[in-house]
Amino acid sequence: QVTLVESGGGLVQAGGSLRLSCATSGRTFSSYAMGWFRQAPGKEREFVAAISWSAGSTYYADSVKGRFTISRDNGKNTVYLQMNSLKPEDTAVYYCAAEPTRRGAGTRPINYTYWGQGTQVTVSS
Repeated sequence: QVTLVESGGGLVQAGGSLRLSCATSGRTFSSYAMGWFRQAPGKEREFVAAISWSAGSTYYADSVKGRFTISRDNGKNTVYLQMNSLKPEDTAVYYCAAEPTRRGAGTRPINYTYWGQGTQVTVSS
């Protein structure tokens, strides 16, 4: 069983930055692909970013490319999402997800087995 706990969300003005963290339990974090997804009210959960187990590959949604950066620290069992130049349309609950695979990282919710509870990000205009 893997437990994921997100933190770092909050309220920020447009153009500002936030850094989300996702701390995971378990001894095999380094074998997991990790992803960030978000869900706004009334909308489906959408892909934001993902990173392979070795951090050798990263993937981004077009809407965040160039503004968000995903990274991981396998020594701390933590994955991060640095969010810069935030826009009101980035407002959502952000979820961290994990999948035990060493074959890249998926970009769909169905690609992930383990999920955190989410952290709210609100960007004011």
